[in-house]
Formats: sequence, structure tokens, C-alpha cells
Amino acid sequence: MSETDHGVERRTTPAPSGPIPLRPTRRRVLAAGAGAAALLGVAGRARAATAAEATLQAAAAPEPVVPEPVPAGPAPYASYWFPDSLPAGTPGPGIVWRSLSRWSPEDDPDLAHNTATVPLAQRFTPVPANRTARAGQARIASLVSFAPTAGNPAQGSPTADYYALTHWAYIDELVFWGGSAGEGIVLAPNAPVVDAAHRNGVRVLGNVFLPPVAYGGDLRWTRDLVRRDRLGRFPIAEQLVRVARTYGFDGWFVNAETDGGDSALATRMREFLRALRAAGEPHGLRITWYDAMNSTGRVGWQGALNALNQEFYEDRAGKVADTMFVDFRWTPDTLAASGALADRLGRSRHELWAAVDTESRGWDADVRWDAIVPRSGDHVVSYGFYRPEWTRNHLTDRSPGAFHHADDRFWTGESLDPARPAVEASWRAPATAVADRSTVAGLPFACSFNTGHGLRWYENGEVSSDTPWNHLGLQDRLPGRRWVVDTAGTRPSVTLDFADAWRGGSSLLVSGSLTAPVAVGLHSTRLPLTRGSVVELVHATGPAPVTVEVGVATREPSAPGDPVPYTWLRTGSTGAGAAGAAGWRTARAALAPLAGRTAYALAVRITAPGSTAVAWRLGALSVHDGARTRRPAPPVAPAVDAAARQDGRAWLRLSWRAAGSGPGGRPRHYEVHRVLPDGGRRFLGGTCGTALYLPGVARAGRERAAVFEVRAVDELYAVSAPARTTLPWEP
Repeated sequence: MSETDHGVERRTTPAPSGPIPLRPTRRRVLAAGAGAAALLGVAGRARAATAAEATLQAAAAPEPVVPEPVPAGPAPYASYWFPDSLPAGTPGPGIVWRSLSRWSPEDDPDLAHNTATVPLAQRFTPVPANRTARAGQARIASLVSFAPTAGNPAQGSPTADYYALTHWAYIDELVFWGGSAGEGIVLAPNAPVVDAAHRNGVRVLGNVFLPPVAYGGDLRWTRDLVRRDRLGRFPIAEQLVRVARTYGFDGWFVNAETDGGDSALATRMREFLRALRAAGEPHGLRITWYDAMNSTGRVGWQGALNALNQEFYEDRAGKVADTMFVDFRWTPDTLAASGALADRLGRSRHELWAAVDTESRGWDADVRWDAIVPRSGDHVVSYGFYRPEWTRNHLTDRSPGAFHHADDRFWTGESLDPARPAVEASWRAPATAVADRSTVAGLPFACSFNTGHGLRWYENGEVSSDTPWNHLGLQDRLPGRRWVVDTAGTRPSVTLDFADAWRGGSSLLVSGSLTAPVAVGLHSTRLPLTRGSVVELVHATGPAPVTVEVGVATREPSAPGDPVPYTWLRTGSTGAGAAGAAGWRTARAALAPLAGRTAYALAVRITAPGSTAVAWRLGALSVHDGARTRRPAPPVAPAVDAAARQDGRAWLRLSWRAAGSGPGGRPRHYEVHRVLPDGGRRFLGGTCGTALYLPGVARAGRERAAVFEVRAVDELYAVSAPARTTLPWEP
């Protein structure tokens, strides 16, 4: 992987007409250290230039807004380290060199901001939406660089220009990609990514990257990593487990590309992996090994699982790594042989990720798909996507709507309907091959169609902040199949839209001329229904009246690709001018007739008179038992932990103690608002944890202190009573 990553010609899979064209990548920029920030967005630029927070960026603008200089404030960033010894010289601006061997939770000033709190949800696999997707075969690993190594905000930032991935239904494992010799080579994922992934049942791995010598790599870092102490233990292995458990993620991707070793070093590496596995396995931690170092101790990318690298995956004593990322040099023959070897070892061939480079060309990447996921016959191995954030990075218009349109095209395919996949010559979209999965298996359940970024923040249909934002931890469990649309007439547009919302930053928009009723599939579920169960929709009809029905399927389709057998429940007819904020209103349907059964899927169906053009929005969907009358318990003892002030603005860290479990269980997340002197409230941010960084809070007039309110939010988005704290302004 490293050769392409550093701008050197990759020895890659030859196409029939010659080698695949080379593509520039961001890893070579990362190797330059702080200079990478200029190519990696607002947060990296601001960190490298000022060691301060990211600035606001207009959503559709191709270039970020340049931040004003601010004091070196208390902004927290995702953690990164060297195993032990540090590089020679001095780190670049905004970069802090740290030794993992000397890390401890007690001395970690950013611990509360970097700790994920959402547990890994259990998943189930519904009957696939089409006849080509196969359950129990190929899966997907996704290697994503969300931001620079140094300067990756711990808890989101004030810009909507962010890779807010939402197609978790197809992903099995996400690697928090990055690292460079000039910044750090061990990366811990930030909390928002982990919280969003866990809510959808996806594991997240930190990254251990030992770079090539030509790009700053030093074999002493490899030796530091695998060093034994006087008792024969591997201290860095123990530290890696300690970091993952403390921060709340799921294991490590180990990528050893520093050449110059020997067979003794290879043996030590295998022993290190065994120690890492032994320490982590009781806690559910996983290891993915990248196909680089082989049993000689040298770096020799195989493009296969074979005798030269097998010992890092499975040795005579058993499993060493849980999965292997097979280098880009694979051929159809080497993947077939790799799968066969995995079979002989008693391992699943689908634990092998075949590298698919999407960094530069996305869905135009030249890939021999039949070597991985043939259209006929069993899948050979699994997908290993390298840098699918191309769906954002290649855009000129990087507004949220443009990004999600591209991302849907990447994951679902050209048809934008997984139940009706298009046959494409060059791209085999995941939805056409891999069965989707879901975690919606218990009550209460709610979704406000929030993608984890937006141009504004809405509460009850009203704008409570007009600042663009991103924070993946606030993302909802969104429909996994986007979008299955059934109609006998013209298919309308179905999108996640950012121009209006009920709660969060986005809503589901159905727009166009409805020449016949239109059914839109939403969530695959396993919800037990009782006599008190109800389903609620918060929706806005726009200028045209529509009739809205809710679909509940109490059995699954009999075969992949068959229609979902919904039972349709009327919620009444609504028209323009309905009461409520901006025309939003709530529709409700009792599920008592379905009591004792299981809801396997949810959908909505809308009907308009004639061929009316509609712009119907679904702002929220919930299923729960009975009426909700109690609010969640509030957080405890909020406080300002650190602050920097300049020119009537403040950059500060808040923390609080967790709310107790209320009627809806533990809080889903917390939200922080500013209380203005006139009594108004303004949303500042949210988090799943118990600490939040607030950048650039402006003094309101001559107020003596800024007042902040922290509220707990439960799974149905009910909010607690506020807990308050203040920040005095200097005279």
C-alpha cells in the first residue's frame, strides 16, 4: 500500500492492456507532516497554523474560510503517538510528538473528549433487497482518513464539509486511517466516529503504521513496537489494549511497511501479534494484519495470503490476526489461491479483504470484480475499500446534499435503488453484492434522519443554530437501503435534505409529481409489538395535500428481491397550513392489531390527488410502547474545566457527570445550549460523552457571564431538565 501512498509507482495488478494507471494520494502529503493540513480541510489548516479550532465553512464553497488568529486554546484532538522513541529534530507547527510507552489514562488531558461511550450494537441480516446480494459471504472493510493525523478534532467542528458516512449497513469494519513519520504512527479513532459506528454495529480499529524508510520510516520504531521487557512481556501490546479499552474502540490495524528487517524481527512481530491478541481477545478486541512484512522480515507485498505471510494470520498454534488486508497486487489467481488456503486453515475466506483503491477514481476504479464478488457462484473473498471518502473529496460542490448524492451512488449504484440494481460495466456497488444489516431490534426506537452534519441545527422544526456543524456521534440510525421506492407511476426524488429539518440537520424529502401512490422503504427491524405499541411520524406536507400511511411488515419476504409484505395503516389526511412550526405535525397509528408479532420492516406511503407536485418531508419516525410522560434524568454538576478568552470570545471545555438512567434507559446523548440575556437559547453542540469543547463563544453585549445549559436526550429525543454552569467574562 505504501508505494502509491507516497507517490511511488505501485507494483499493482496488471490489467489486460498493462498496469493500472498510477494515482496521486494523500498519504505522501501526510508524510510531510504539518504541510498536509492545507489539503485536508479546515480543521487541519487551523491546527497547523494556530493550534486552534476549525473555523466555519460555507457548505457549498470549494475553499474553506480562513480563520482569524485565536489564542492557543484548549481544543482537544484525536490522539496519536510513536511507539516509544521519537524522531530527531523538532515537530512542525501544531504537531505534538508523544510516546505511547509513557501514556496513561490518568495523565491524558483529552481523555474525556476522546472516549467513545456507545456500546457495539448487535446486528441482524434481513432478507436481501435484491437477488444478487448474498448473506453470509463477502463483507466490507473500509479504510478512511477523516482528517490529518495532527489536528483531527476530537468532537466535530463548525463545518458541514465532512465525510459523514451513513452506509454502515454494508460495512463490517472501519479503520481510522492515517499516520506519518512527521506526526505520529499510532492513531486512536476519535469518539464521534466510534459512537456512530457502534450504534450501527460496526467495529472501528485504530491504525499502527510503520512507514517505508524512503518516507521517514525508521526500523527502530518497529523494534520499539515489538520490544520485550525483562519479564518477556510486550509492553506496547499491553498499551495498545489499554488505549482501545479506555477509549472504547475495537482493536488495531497493523501495517508494517518499514523495510530492512530479518527473520528474527519477523518472528518477534508474530510473537507481538500473539501477545496483542491474547491481551485483547478477552475484551473483544480484534487485529487486522496488512500484507506487507513477510516471514523474511523484509517488506514484500504478496497480493495474497500465502506461505510467506501466513504466519501473521494463522500459525501452527492457531489464529494470530482476525482478518488480513490483501495488498493491491492481487490477481484473480492469487485471490482464488488465498481463499483456498484460508479454507484449508479452517478460516473463513471472507476474513480476507481484497484491496480496492477508490481514492482517486471512486466508482470509475478499474477493478476485476469477478475475482472478489463474481455475479455467479460464491464470493471468493471480501471487499477492502481504500479511501472511499473520495465521494466527498472529488466534489467541487461539497455541500451535504451533493456529498450524500455521490455517496449513495457509490454504495447503492447508479439506480439509487438497492431493490432494482443497475447493471454497471465498471462498478459493482456494495448493495448489489453484500447483504445489508441493521441494529433496530428493540423499543423504543426513533430516527430524525440526522446524518451527523448540517447547515443548521433544528429543534422541533425551528432553527436553534445557524452555524454549519459536524459530529458523527449525533447521527441517527438511518435506513440501510437507500432508497427502495415502489410506485406504479413516476418515481419521485427521495433524498436526505438539508434545507429544513425537525431535529438535527436534515430530513427525508420526497419531491416530484406523484402520478400514483409512492411507498418508500425505511428501516429493517426486529421490533416486538405489544397492545400498547404505537408508531409516530413527524412530517410536513409542503404546498400540496397528501395522504400518509405507515407500513409495518410482520413477516419477511419469502426470497431475496421479493417485495416486503407491508400492512398499511392510515394516519389521516393532512393539508397545507397545519399547526406547528413551519407546518410540521405529528401523525400517529396504534399497533394493537399487530400485538404479539414482530415488525420486520417500516415504510411510508404517500398519495396526492391527481398528478400533484409534492415536497413532503419526514422529520422523525418513532415506535414505542404507550405515551411518554417522563423526561430523562438531567446531567449532574456541569463545570467549565478550561477556557481561553480574547476580544470578547471564549474557547472552553465543559464537563459534567452522567445522568442516571431514566425511563428510557441511559441517555442517547447530551446537548449544550447557550442562554442569551433575552432568555433565548442557542444550540452550541452535542456529544455522547460527558465533556464538550466549545470554540469561539461570543460575549452577548455586556453580559457579566455566559450561561450554559446541558441536557440529557433519550432514545425518543425527549430532553431532561437543564443543568447550568457559567463562564464569567473579564471586565
